[in-house]
Amino acid sequence: MRVNAVLLWVLSVFFLLSAAVYGFWTWLDSGDDQRIEAVGTIGMFLCAVLAAFIAFYVGRVHSAQGGELPEDRLDANIDDGDAELGFFSPWSWWPLLLGASVAVSFLGLAVGFWLTYCAVGLVLISLVGWVYEYYRGLFAR
Repeated sequence: MRVNAVLLWVLSVFFLLSAAVYGFWTWLDSGDDQRIEAVGTIGMFLCAVLAAFIAFYVGRVHSAQGGELPEDRLDANIDDGDAELGFFSPWSWWPLLLGASVAVSFLGLAVGFWLTYCAVGLVLISLVGWVYEYYRGLFAR
């Protein structure tokens, strides 16, 4: 995590210098107006601020935890960084049905509002089916 924090601080300094150079360059190129181009300059400055915020957060988390990530240790195994991500149902059709019914619902907002009324029932059925899929049948727990 320390390496990530250092990289983000370097990125923050880079964006800050880029914003200064860009602002000065647009000020020179503006001619008689003597103005800078505000959108690009402010955008790069805000990218520097964002990188600094993330670097500060990562640095504070690293100092609070006092440990290294498995990716940072030379003696780590591949399994050390492989945490449990959750449980997924590869055979479940409910997410597909829910996505299709939500798509029909949004299509109803664009085409005709009557279609949204029909799709709300499909959304509810699909959502309830996905949530309660392990309460009945072959895979009940």
